[in-house]
Amino acid sequence: MRIAIAQGCRPGFGALAASAAQAASLGARLLITPELSLTGYLLGPRAQAWEGEQTARRVGEIAAEHRLAVVYGVPERDGDGVHNTARLIGPDGAVLAAYRKTHLYGDQERATFTPGGQPVVQADLDGLRIGLLICYDVEFPETVRAHALAGTDLLAVPTALMRPYEFVPRVLVPARAYENGLHIAYANRCGPEGAYDFAGLSCLAGPDGEVRARAGAAPELLVADVDPALADAARADTPYLTDRRPDLYRTLARSPRP
Repeated sequence: MRIAIAQGCRPGFGALAASAAQAASLGARLLITPELSLTGYLLGPRAQAWEGEQTARRVGEIAAEHRLAVVYGVPERDGDGVHNTARLIGPDGAVLAAYRKTHLYGDQERATFTPGGQPVVQADLDGLRIGLLICYDVEFPETVRAHALAGTDLLAVPTALMRPYEFVPRVLVPARAYENGLHIAYANRCGPEGAYDFAGLSCLAGPDGEVRARAGAAPELLVADVDPALADAARADTPYLTDRRPDLYRTLARSPRP
């Protein structure tokens, strides 16, 4: 499957539609955009104003017009709480999956959002099982391993990673892909927003740990191919999943010592 990763900093439906048109023209079947791509990252009380179903319909129209699937990020209100949500819309405009960020980063996110409680969210598209995480989630080895054990082929990770944490896309994301034998598409924001300077460096990391495509620090649309046969070969060559000893890992659920 050919995918497109939209690295950018302009929020809104216009920027999403432009990226979708460009991605479709390059033969992509899936477009992955950054964390909170429709709104911008710094929301505060404004997060309460967003209605998930209305935005899903508008994104569905964009996806159907260009006949490609779209992963986008938006605040999702649920009762009195608001979740940091990534949704996967199919090329026919239907909602295929919705994931609520489970690991909130820093005081700003914890003051704005309610954490999700479902660690593995997936949907099938063109013979690939696509999973969703958001930004900080991918930095926890347990979350990516859970996706690998559930059969995820491509892990889409909308992201808002700021400087000086460039080691995450440079080192950690390829390592996560390698140790779990899956593809990771990491779609970051870039440039300044408020006090933050987002790092860019979006990438597609392969199941062999090699980076198939890498952005710099400026807005860019990456296009790369995801090959499921590569994951099969990587897992056969490095059988971490089958060589695990789960009986030895029970202490991993304990809280760390103070």
